[in-house]
Amino acid sequence: MIWPWLVLGVVVLLGATAIWYFWRVDDAEREARSLFDAQRPQLERLYFEAAGASGKPRGLRWKACEWSGHPEFARERSTGRLAALVSVTIQFEAVAGSDMEGLPAVGNLRNASAVFFYHQRQWHTTGKTVFNLNPDEALGHFKNQYERLATPPS
Repeated sequence: MIWPWLVLGVVVLLGATAIWYFWRVDDAEREARSLFDAQRPQLERLYFEAAGASGKPRGLRWKACEWSGHPEFARERSTGRLAALVSVTIQFEAVAGSDMEGLPAVGNLRNASAVFFYHQRQWHTTGKTVFNLNPDEALGHFKNQYERLATPPS
């Protein structure tokens, strides 16, 4: 008659492990969100520097970047890594001597999403930009790559 007690013990242990795991994930997400808010000015500067150094779009120089709204957080499906997307409006200017010089559309403001990722308890950016999509649209478009995280209650 030890089997029922053994099965009950295993079920309780598995349940406690699952609760602990989800509590840790929620705690890590809260920490990541808080850290993003605290580091946002530095992250915006690092993003602009990295994106400007990328050489994309070809023939254009990053002139200004206006930030708006709160970040949308997601989890990369393949790695489990957290990501944050922030709405930006970007202004470019033509690189002197490029084939973009003299084109009137160069001065048009561009809507985009700036992408950040969380690794080893630190936010990073490579300057990755999703052009023509705000964060909500980008997460919908790339739903196979990203799982949107629910916004925690205020």
